[in-house]
Amino acid sequence: METLCQAIWQVEQELDLLNWRIQKAHPWPIIRMRVFHELSQRGGIHGQPHPVRRTRSDKARLVGKHLAGVVTRNPFLALGRHDAVVVPHPRKPGGVEIYTDRLRASLGPAALVLDSGINGTPLVGSRNLDFFTSAAGALRSRPLDAERCKKVEQALEALTGVKVPIGALVAREVPKHLRLRAIYRSLLKRRKIKTVFVVVAYFHQHLVGAARDLGIRVVELQHGAISPFHLGYSYPGRPVVADQPDELWCFGSYWAGVAELPAGMKTQVIGAPFIQPLTASELAAKNPQRVVFLSQGTIGGLLLDYALALSSARPELEVIFRLHPSEHLSDYAVPAGSSVRISAGPVESTLGLLASATYQVGVATTALFEGMVLGCRTAVAKLPGHEYLLPVVDRGDALLVEEPAALAQLLPSAPICQDSTAYYAPDNLAAVLKR
Repeated sequence: METLCQAIWQVEQELDLLNWRIQKAHPWPIIRMRVFHELSQRGGIHGQPHPVRRTRSDKARLVGKHLAGVVTRNPFLALGRHDAVVVPHPRKPGGVEIYTDRLRASLGPAALVLDSGINGTPLVGSRNLDFFTSAAGALRSRPLDAERCKKVEQALEALTGVKVPIGALVAREVPKHLRLRAIYRSLLKRRKIKTVFVVVAYFHQHLVGAARDLGIRVVELQHGAISPFHLGYSYPGRPVVADQPDELWCFGSYWAGVAELPAGMKTQVIGAPFIQPLTASELAAKNPQRVVFLSQGTIGGLLLDYALALSSARPELEVIFRLHPSEHLSDYAVPAGSSVRISAGPVESTLGLLASATYQVGVATTALFEGMVLGCRTAVAKLPGHEYLLPVVDRGDALLVEEPAALAQLLPSAPICQDSTAYYAPDNLAAVLKR
């Protein structure tokens, strides 16, 4: 992963991609994360991070929902006055969206909640522009700036050996961005919005750009692990980058400095009320034999090899392989005779498993940090993406394991994080909102 990032940064600088403009848009920040995903998947390093699977009937129902939503969920038709827009995360375990839950409660009726139903279930009372989002993406566009797209494509291929269809990405994403930017600009102006709060801003740059056009403050709320190799946030040298939030509100102080953010982006620590350290009695009740592996769609199959090796070498351990919410049980099969248990779905929660476990093993998932708060000893498998956790390993809060065969011997020496408040601080949202 580090090699891919270095290649992207090199091409970005050599071809001056941050200053590249097409039709009043800066295409590179719009496609940057998509380029990384394409490189990692086409190069066989990662699988799809959050695959969405739909049958034909699913797609038909989605179209019907979009059409109905033009009337029932249209934010242009919302009653009342709103000072802020809040865009939550599409993932809602147990129906709760943890990243904006406290914020929405604090803002109350002053917040216009825009929650898409395209890849999840929208929050009750929320509004969205899903019909326009889908329509904007469905309209086909002619190639744009083909010569420069070709140069970017060739430069990346020369460094990585992987060919990414830059021209196709630009032709799809730039017109979509401009169409949606115009719609959201009209919405923000009509509703007289003063602040936009958004989760995953790097995939909502049309909204961020619309707010920028109108001089409206934009705040991004952290939703997961940030590292020097997360291309949604990491811009070495802190250059000026178009259509970025003014502020990033973080779970803890660690996240505010772990990556070089774009020029001018400020950070605030708002804490993380959705997770709390265990009490002394809860820590004492942990199962000393339980090991939870935290899977991700990008590296799940490779991580399962670690779990199988550990279970074979240490049969007395209870080894649980917990799937990411975007993964499916059908993607995995445990060999006959293995005692590894695959866990998925809402019957048991990831946090509940981590609260009961003594050990956790993963690669780059945010759940590893949550497990640290819950008193787990932490081991990081050296698989694609482990670079996300190298700063944590350097801090002494996790142990890096080079290969599956080494895990059984090294697991007992995996450290416990002594001060998890750097990752998840106490709730500070009220104080930040008053500033």
